[in-house]
Amino acid sequence: MKLIVVSGLSGSGKTIALQALEDMGIYCIDNLPFKLLPSLATHMQNAVRLQEKDAAVGIDARNLADDFEAFPEILAQVRAQGIKCEIIFLTADDNTLLKRFSETRRKHPLSSASVPLNEAIKAERALLAPVASDTDWHLDTSHTTVHQLRALVRERLGHSKDRLSLLFLSFGYKHGLPPDADFVFDARCLPNPYWEPRLRPYTGRDPEVVAFLEQQPAVIRMYDSIRAYLEEWIPGFEAENRSYMTVAVGCTGGYHRSVYLVERLARHFSEQRGPVLARHRELP
Repeated sequence: MKLIVVSGLSGSGKTIALQALEDMGIYCIDNLPFKLLPSLATHMQNAVRLQEKDAAVGIDARNLADDFEAFPEILAQVRAQGIKCEIIFLTADDNTLLKRFSETRRKHPLSSASVPLNEAIKAERALLAPVASDTDWHLDTSHTTVHQLRALVRERLGHSKDRLSLLFLSFGYKHGLPPDADFVFDARCLPNPYWEPRLRPYTGRDPEVVAFLEQQPAVIRMYDSIRAYLEEWIPGFEAENRSYMTVAVGCTGGYHRSVYLVERLARHFSEQRGPVLARHRELP
């Protein structure tokens, strides 16, 4: 039995994440005052129909501001009852949040006639800091569509029942670092297929680019180094009951070298561990 806490910034996709969890058969409650979490944990243990069933709660800025300082203590009380508790924190950059509120014309819960939207977002980040600091899975949705978010939640939590959920992510440095990555490997020192005119239209998934990269000794050395590092250290994180891990590999644009390495790493670790996830942030 597990309690999943879904929190994060308004407009980052918490409702979508909760809906995805509900579709998976998880008992979901939105906007529960988190001081009631210990009571919910007791109910989960006592209610026959909920036993051995996971539950998820949404916690956001609509809770009383003073409550958030007590969040670590409340969480400790839940875990003391023998319930495994995982926290998912969703966020996005300010420009993305401003655009989403503008498009939906929804009111931010902290905005008012005297508090403009940009200040409300800043205040919410500070308010939720105690929650964000104790997060198992920190998910940035700035570059994630609604459909991608639903799929990612289903895939990742569906694979995390009894083991660490491993996600490999490719990205382009010119579009910024992924803030939700646990490990980041830089592939920009490798030979770049972009400078081969015939290869430029392809990606690291295409046979033409794969053949080019596999002829480069430096590419093979980097792959072997990353693979060996992860093989050595992932078991240590699992031994500490880590639930999620994101391994990011970046190149300049996020289309060739990083995509190739992520595909190959995901294929290797899926053979060793069972299903793992692979995402390519810059690919459509």
